[in-house]
Amino acid sequence: MDQRIIYPNDDGGVAVIVPAPDCGLTIKEIARKDVPEGKPYQIVSVNDIPDDRSFRNAWTYEEA
Repeated sequence: MDQRIIYPNDDGGVAVIVPAPDCGLTIKEIARKDVPEGKPYQIVSVNDIPDDRSFRNAWTYEEA
């Protein structure tokens, strides 16, 4: 799947959900199931997620 789900975590950073391939759910169904209740989320392209995880703790979430 070429999409990811992102949402703000409780520490001010960003959580990234990587859907399992062929799980049988749509990306929106996965978001409804896995994003904590009340958290805003976005579905983004895998290309929007930096490859370099060195500064992952510095990532921030901005609502679209």
